[in-house]
This record gives sequence, structure tokens and C-alpha cells, in this order.
Amino acid sequence: MRVFLMHREQDFDPGAAAEAHADDLVQDLELPTLIEEMAGEDQLVQAVVRTALLCPLTHPVDITYRQAILRDAFQHPETVRGLYDLAGTALERAHQARGWMTARNPVAALQQALGILRILVPVLQELRTTASQHGPAFDSEGFSRFFGMVLEELGGDFFPTVKQQLAHLDFPGGVSMSARLDPGGKSTELLLQRPVEPRKFLGHRMETRHASAPSFRISDRDETGAKELGDLRGRAISPVAAAMSRSTNHILDFFRNLRTELAFYVGCLRLQETLAGRGAKTAFPVPTSGTAHQLECTGLYDVSLALLSTAAVVGNDISARDIGLIMITGANRGGKSTLLRSLGMAQLMMQCGMFVGADSLTANVAAGVFTHFKREEDTGQTQGKLDEELARMDGLVDRLSPSALMLFNESFGATNEREGSEIGRHVVRALLKAGIKVVFVTHMYDLAGVMAEQDDESMLFLRADRGSTFKIVEGAPLPSSYGDDLYRRIFTTTEEGSEPGR
Repeated sequence: MRVFLMHREQDFDPGAAAEAHADDLVQDLELPTLIEEMAGEDQLVQAVVRTALLCPLTHPVDITYRQAILRDAFQHPETVRGLYDLAGTALERAHQARGWMTARNPVAALQQALGILRILVPVLQELRTTASQHGPAFDSEGFSRFFGMVLEELGGDFFPTVKQQLAHLDFPGGVSMSARLDPGGKSTELLLQRPVEPRKFLGHRMETRHASAPSFRISDRDETGAKELGDLRGRAISPVAAAMSRSTNHILDFFRNLRTELAFYVGCLRLQETLAGRGAKTAFPVPTSGTAHQLECTGLYDVSLALLSTAAVVGNDISARDIGLIMITGANRGGKSTLLRSLGMAQLMMQCGMFVGADSLTANVAAGVFTHFKREEDTGQTQGKLDEELARMDGLVDRLSPSALMLFNESFGATNEREGSEIGRHVVRALLKAGIKVVFVTHMYDLAGVMAEQDDESMLFLRADRGSTFKIVEGAPLPSSYGDDLYRRIFTTTEEGSEPGR
């Protein structure tokens, strides 16, 4: 049985290796806040969500497949959580059974497999009941196929047959086997025969009392003979024990995959309920092909900030169809970096099949999301800040590909503005030429202003509002970062009409 609730044709691998720049993404986009809220205390949810975010899907059809399953989860949260808990119950019970059973030989291995299967049969029955009762209400391709598979695989006489076979494999009438003897008198071609029915009736025992069949009896003190007979029994049982162990592992793998893949949706349910409780809107984004740059959003906000803030967060609207460069300038603490993080986080959330923090979002699928944010001074003094920035940029270049999304936050500002702007312009132009979408937050007018002077329709310039609204509006970069305004507001005397410090 296969789950296929994360991918259409393959299992989800929670241990998949993320790209080399994954740690930078986690730090720069403040993903731990998002992941921890989705996971709570559940380590499996945490691992699955982190992998899903850092190993994004790259085709719109794969994203919409997962989105449809998540929509079903929103409509039937208790059923989804019930399935997650049911899979956990199966794994926990099997783990406890393995704790006191041993499998040093075929007989012990068979008994272990039988014991675990007896534990799992009631769980499988509960799974089938869930599929029968709740499956018809699910609409997505993923869940419809999953519940259909459960009903087909566990339908008909499956459970009566399993119970009968488990009873037979206890060998209540003893182990019946056949063998050939080689010229040296050793047994070969040892085969386990159908279980001998226990002799329950007196008449049956009377009929067979004088049956003429070759037999021998091992003395109670014949340890060597008992050992040899036990070895024969083990050799006969070994293929059956191996088959039963494979069956047990197959069922356990199914429940393990089910719990792993449902962990993603359980985390999404938890996050959506938290955001809804804070009045923060969410929406399913519309992914488009990565061959053309597209970004249309309304009310886009930073989800991590919404989780940490006690006040309502400010959303922003952006219309950037066929835009390769979005450059954001303006007042300090005006929301520039917050918007940058919200764009990067929304891209990752969209490409792992999640909803996003926005009223609406349409965006092209990126070949990868990359960040280059300013860092603190190297405490080891092994290199300067500019050297460190250039080294990180050099490391990213080899991993960038057309249709990737590159996010810069105050990059190349560790030197003087003229030199930093010149570096920035060369880097941005090279990326745009390679078909990479760039979003650049900068305070350097020499960088932003020169780019704006090109009057290129493939570039969009946004500016942080001068007030305290944290709104980002469309506008060309200004040569001042409002330093004169700040000076007058802080140091103007009361005689000039303002209060000091106001």
C-alpha cells in the first residue's frame, strides 16, 4: 500500500538533503518561528515541514496537487488528525511489541511477526472504517485515491482470511513438514506442509490410534536429538517467517509513511488556526510557469512577524508582471526588510503546497530561492565584512539558475557607497541577464538611482512610506534617507514650533 499524499507518484522523504544555502534561508527569512508554530512539540512535524520548505516543488501541477489535499484537510481537520494519531498508535504498539519479543531464530522471528500483526489488525480495521465512513467526503485526487486504495486492499474477505492464517501459523496441531534424504541420510528439500488440524474428537483419536505410519520418539534426556529436531523445524519454518516479517514491515512502512506525510498537513492546520485566531488572512496562491516573471499580490505580510506580534501586521500590494528587478528603498525601519522576508517566505510556502499570508498571490515558480543578507562583523577577524559578502555571493553564483529568485538585503554596503553601488550594479545586471528575478533592498541611492535612470519597464521601484504605516508604495528612489527630516524633528527648538525630542 502506498500513501502518495505529498507527491503524485512517489513517497515523501523527510530526510532529503536540502541545498547548501538552506541554513542562510532559515536564518534570513526567520523560518524557525514559522516551523516551531506549525510543529508545537511534535518533532516529526518539525522535520517534515522543514524539509518541505527547503526542498520546494518546481512544477505548478505538483503544487496544485498538494494544495488540493490541504484544502481537503481544512474541510475535514478531525479526520486528518485522527488518521495521523491512528498511524502513530500502530507504530507505537509495534515498537512496544518488538521491545519484549526476540527474533534470534526462525521460530522466534515468526512469533514476533505474528504478535505484531495481531496488534496491527485492529488498527487496519479502524483505518478501513475511517475510509468507508469519511472517504466519500474528500474531493482531492490524493485523498480520493488513498481512501480508494484502503477500501480495495482491506476489503472483501481480507480480515477473515488474515485471522484464519494467523491462527494456522500458531501450529496448534504441531508442525508438519516433508523432506528427502540424500545418500548420506541427511534431510534435503525441507518443506513446510499445511498445518495439521488439532484432533479434537475422541472418535478421531480412536480411528488414528493404530494408524501404521513410520514414527520415532525422542527421549526426554536426548538433548542432541531435541536440538536436531528443533533445527529441522526452524529450517522448515524459515521461509514462512521471512515472508511474515516482510509483510509486517510492509504494513509498518505504510503507517510510517502515512504518519510522515500527514505530519505536513497537521502542521498546516495548526498554523492556519493560529493565524485565523489572530485575524490574519491566508490564501492559496496561484503558481505559474517559471519561464516568465510574475508577481501579483494583495495584503502580503510576514507570517513570522504575525506570529510574534501582538498587533495586526501591515500587508502590502505589489503588481510586477514581467518584472525582473524589484528594488526597494526608503526610510529606515519603514518595512523594507519585512517585505523582503514576506516575499521569500511566501515563495517557499507556495512551492511546498501551502497557503500564504496574503489576501491573494500569483507568482511564477522559482528554480530556487536564494538570500544574500547583510551579516554582523566576523568576530574572528579573519576577513572584513565586504570580503565576507563577496565570498558568499561567489558561493551562490554556481548554484543559481534561470528563473531562480534572488533576495538581497542591504548587500555590499560594507564599503563606501560609490564602491558598493558599483559592485551591486554589476551583480544585478549579470543576474538579470541570466534570467534570474532579483529583489533588492538598499539604502544606497547611487545604486538604486542609477538603475532607475535606465527607465527599464522590466524594473519596478518601491519605496518605504515616510510615516509609521510600514506601507511600501511604488516610487522612484530618493537621494535622501530622510536624515534632514530626522534631524529637524529631534533637534528643532521649541521656539521654532516643535518640542525637543518629539
